[in-house]
Amino acid sequence: MSDIVLEIKGLCVDREQNGVVRDVSFSLIAGTDTALIGPNGAGKSTLMQSVLGILPRRSGDVSILGRSLKRNGNLAISVRQQIAYLPQHFLFDRRIPMTVEELVGLGWDSLGFQWPWSHAQKRRFAVREALRRVGAGHLIDKPISRLSGGETKRILLAYCLVRPRKLLLLDEAPAGLDIRGEAEFYYLLSELKKEQGWTILQISHDFDMVRRQCDRVLCLNRTLLCEGVPEFALSPDNLVTAYGSEFTHYQHSCER
Repeated sequence: MSDIVLEIKGLCVDREQNGVVRDVSFSLIAGTDTALIGPNGAGKSTLMQSVLGILPRRSGDVSILGRSLKRNGNLAISVRQQIAYLPQHFLFDRRIPMTVEELVGLGWDSLGFQWPWSHAQKRRFAVREALRRVGAGHLIDKPISRLSGGETKRILLAYCLVRPRKLLLLDEAPAGLDIRGEAEFYYLLSELKKEQGWTILQISHDFDMVRRQCDRVLCLNRTLLCEGVPEFALSPDNLVTAYGSEFTHYQHSCER
């Protein structure tokens, strides 16, 4: 049987006493790339934040790498270290005098590493190697205040690489990039997924990307409406169920 990296059973999450996510169950198999789609307000980000332990759940169970996430969001450090999260927008105060090396270094944790070097040497090696693998080694001394949108996304992927990870959660991570930048981001993500064996859960509104990149699709609108391979989940009938009948009119008008 394939390894299950993330398993969710009967998840219910409230925001301001309103049920935003209702009775959602699914699992992610190791090494797969799964898209989470649905209209605005469907609960996609809420679900992801609950998996991360940022938002409490009303009921249901969440297990990551076989370990249960407690209701207060606590998870074993050894498991939490193997999860990375890329938000839709990386917001920071551009007055902070921080370099790329310092930012990527925040993702480093010496726990579990037994290399025969000092902590500082291990940290610097890990940061340089992560930046090299995303093609951003030349940015190591650059202030984060001077990064372009595409450079920032690469640096955040380096942050994910600075130590071994098993699960990546992406909340519309390429947002803000132009067409070329988005294509480069997804190419790099695909290469790193194969190289690292990452399991990915990503929120997206880009159905063309989902068809090209993803192994599976989860259709969410408060509850899980359908799941399966892209050809099935993105069928016209399933999209109308998730987005409403007006969605097809909007899609046809955009294609004209």
